[in-house]
Amino acid sequence: MAELVVVFGGSGFIGKQVVRALAKRGKRVRVAMRRPHLGADLRVMGDVGQIQLVQANLRFPDSIDAALEGADAVVNLVAVLHESGNQNFDALHVEGARAVAEAAAKRGIQRVVHISALGAAEKGAKYAQSKYQGERAVLEAVPTATILRPSIVFGPEDGFFNRFARMAQTSIALPLIGGGKTKFQPVFVGDVADAVCAALEKREAQGRVYELGGPRTYTFKQLLEFITAETARPRPLIPLPFVFAYPLGLLISWAFKLIPFAAPPLTGDQVNMLRKDNVVGADPLAGTIQDLGVTPLETVEAIVPAYLWRFRPYGQFQTKQNPA
Repeated sequence: MAELVVVFGGSGFIGKQVVRALAKRGKRVRVAMRRPHLGADLRVMGDVGQIQLVQANLRFPDSIDAALEGADAVVNLVAVLHESGNQNFDALHVEGARAVAEAAAKRGIQRVVHISALGAAEKGAKYAQSKYQGERAVLEAVPTATILRPSIVFGPEDGFFNRFARMAQTSIALPLIGGGKTKFQPVFVGDVADAVCAALEKREAQGRVYELGGPRTYTFKQLLEFITAETARPRPLIPLPFVFAYPLGLLISWAFKLIPFAAPPLTGDQVNMLRKDNVVGADPLAGTIQDLGVTPLETVEAIVPAYLWRFRPYGQFQTKQNPA
């Protein structure tokens, strides 16, 4: 029988692409998720019976162990960009990652791919620290695990370009935090999925860390200018120094705690993350996506306009859809 790969976080933006890529390569895929009844769209990504949905919660070790029964490899993509109740950085990025890795070790599973984030570090933003601590926990439990650190991941359901496009819809201006000088190296979600598959297949990838970046580097200002141009919503970009942006982020995140199921457009921790560039090369010991045999060719300019047109004003929407 084809080998079985268990994917935690397979219902998310990146997870769906990973599930599709694994199925395309003939793997049996078991998607471990908190609410499997909401994952019907995942089943059609493979042949009949190729993709299985099971209930699992990273806060309950027994459910993790049950999900790993008969597994040959594990992929963990569970993450959050902002904290909300039990869904906090420490619980998911650190303890959750540890629980998955320890359960895999208990069952003798050596091929583990853990998705971290570019910028993961021992010091800095809380998000970055939790990602770094999660990496350490995973490698401590499974020394042969592969750590992947992507930069901003873009694609139709991404949380970066869609977020700022939505802000451009409802705001009269956009904040240029820190002057917009922070650098990013966005990587296409399909390339990240290919990198996950390659990490599972390559023995030399075991026990290594890889930084995943796309073919081009942009400043935060350039990305915001691109978004406002593609959505046909010209907005002034107001420089906002970190000293003012941080308390504003704290205030916004506090206010959004009063709004059920709403994600804050900005948090204090996200402001702190913008203090450091998010590009490949920060860790001299880490490999790159090219080292995994994946050449990222898809650029922001080639992919993102295909879904940002949804945020255009009605008249511009018609023009975009019907150029004639």
